[in-house]
Amino acid sequence: MPTPDSNPTYHCIDPDALSPTPDYPCDRRSVSDEAGLGVLAAAVYTIEPGEQLPRTYHYHDQREELFSVREGTLTVETPDGEHELSAGELFVAHPGSPHRPYNPESAEESVEVLGVGAPASDIAHPYDPEA
Repeated sequence: MPTPDSNPTYHCIDPDALSPTPDYPCDRRSVSDEAGLGVLAAAVYTIEPGEQLPRTYHYHDQREELFSVREGTLTVETPDGEHELSAGELFVAHPGSPHRPYNPESAEESVEVLGVGAPASDIAHPYDPEA
């Protein structure tokens, strides 16, 4: 059984105080970078109408991803169709499962999402639904 660390580390983070990730398709603020996480990728996103959360429609070889909608309605495109998630709902993508979370241009409000995934270092592979 693990024992407590003799020098435990904790972080209380205000996502609004984090710097946005440059060159990202929406406002992304890395919790992982701020907390120095190595295994878990975690970020908060604010997605305006017409923006998407990831850089591309994608899948991962190993990463399990979870998106928790904090405010608004998130739309997630998958090969099986589109899923709409409201505040308080979760979307989970297993490895090898293509997905593209976004906020449609027709939306009337932004969407706030907490996204987490592990392992952190698993690169996203672009997915072309037309192929």
